[in-house]
Amino acid sequence: MVGLYVILGLVAIILMWAVGQYNAMVKLRNLVQEAWRQIDVELQRRHDMIPNLVETVKGYAKHERETFEAVTKARAAAANPDLSPGQHAVQENMLTQALGKLFAVVENYPQLKADALFQQLQTELTNTEDRIAAGRRFYNANVRTMNTKVETFPTNIIAGMFGFHREEYFETEDEAARVAPTVSFDNK
Repeated sequence: MVGLYVILGLVAIILMWAVGQYNAMVKLRNLVQEAWRQIDVELQRRHDMIPNLVETVKGYAKHERETFEAVTKARAAAANPDLSPGQHAVQENMLTQALGKLFAVVENYPQLKADALFQQLQTELTNTEDRIAAGRRFYNANVRTMNTKVETFPTNIIAGMFGFHREEYFETEDEAARVAPTVSFDNK
């Protein structure tokens, strides 16, 4: 009879551990999803600012059509809601490169750099970029924790049983895109 109680006790302990691990993985999955939604909000804010920025620059630099089209095309690709975090990262990097070209155009127009609307958009864009970077760090930290749980023994057994999987980091494989673009709005 004592042996039966010991076995039942061990089974109860294992079940409680399994339930605890399952709940921890659900919590992590929800944290990853919440972190991604926060990044998505900031990316949408960034995407919403870009048409205003392009229109402001167009008023001063009418002959830079190719640059405007590149920014518009990159924005449309990056705003696609059906992309995975990795695909978003690639598209966002292409958008950042297109914006870098737009800001290079701005350097040729001192009146534009002094324009109040342009300065306001520049400030908002900078703040949004900072929030995206913070959100990316938070998201990737949660992904790291989730992936560790999914891959390590014995929680990988629970993950496999209940369909938990590795999450995708929000990063780029392009080494050139890892270098922050230099953007200057100084009124020199």
